[in-house]
Amino acid sequence: MTGTTLVVLAPDAIPEVARGTDLAALVADAVELLPGDVVVVTSKVVSKAEGRVVAGGADSYARALASETLRVVASRGPVQIVRQRLGLVMAAAGIDRSNVSTGNLVLLPEDPDSSARELRSRLRALTGVNVGVVITDTSGRAWREGQTDIAIGVAGLVPLEQFAGRHDSYGNELSVTMPAVADEIAGAAELAQGKLGGRPVAVVRGRQDLVLAPEEDGPGAVALVRPEGGDLFGYGSREAVLAALAQAPGTASVFGSPVSAEELLHAVRRVLPGVTAERTAERTVERQAPGADACTGLDLALPPGAAREVLAALCFSHGWRIALWQADVAHPDAVVARVSPDIP
Repeated sequence: MTGTTLVVLAPDAIPEVARGTDLAALVADAVELLPGDVVVVTSKVVSKAEGRVVAGGADSYARALASETLRVVASRGPVQIVRQRLGLVMAAAGIDRSNVSTGNLVLLPEDPDSSARELRSRLRALTGVNVGVVITDTSGRAWREGQTDIAIGVAGLVPLEQFAGRHDSYGNELSVTMPAVADEIAGAAELAQGKLGGRPVAVVRGRQDLVLAPEEDGPGAVALVRPEGGDLFGYGSREAVLAALAQAPGTASVFGSPVSAEELLHAVRRVLPGVTAERTAERTVERQAPGADACTGLDLALPPGAAREVLAALCFSHGWRIALWQADVAHPDAVVARVSPDIP
């Protein structure tokens, strides 16, 4: 029988890691590396070696969470899902109280991709072997119970395989298929490491095709992070409503690029039935998107009693804005609103 074999080695008896520990020497002592291996190390031991452990009182936890957080994505009681300073979306900004001495907190590495590059370089210097490196952390998934490990730092490895434009065995062209192989390697390593096994290091063998030449580190795990506004779920369900109503400066980008006039009108009519619309001429749109259609704005005839705040929230969450709001001369109880894409 022929096929592909993937081997995962997770050595036992890894010594306790403290600030200043030479992780490369620890790995080299624990397992014999082969060319094309992928060395997988948990972020916990990387953080410990880099001195990213802090005292864990209530005040220090709050300060650490604030310093590690770009913005809150969703919260339910004491649980906060945040966009962490690295762009990662995870609970409590990845701050961890497990597998560390009681009373302390472990923060994520300052720059996991840089840490992965340094570990790879050091391993090559010690062993003469070219390997890839993946630094992992545990993360939950939307719509799924449980957690799994993901790659937060990558060096010398292709983190994403591009299948777009290729064809499957039936001749169908693939359009968006892009396996996150660095995350898949992280998950495979976790199966051998175990959460309570005291095995923070693993070696994944059998995908040497993904390992880059020694002088190439690749784009890093940052390639796996969607830019702000690029995700369909930039806020939690409650938080999206609050953000649209509050319209705080700097929050519109989370909702993504402006939608088409048809999409906006569909959304408005779901909330305000009976709205009629007429496209506006280009000269009435103050900030025209480069290359956009000449008629991109809308004049909306709104039903009596329509609240400006409702339309403003709808526009804000769809990348538009109200350019004009005035009474309808023909129907005193109704209003006319001119809206246009909010292009900076």
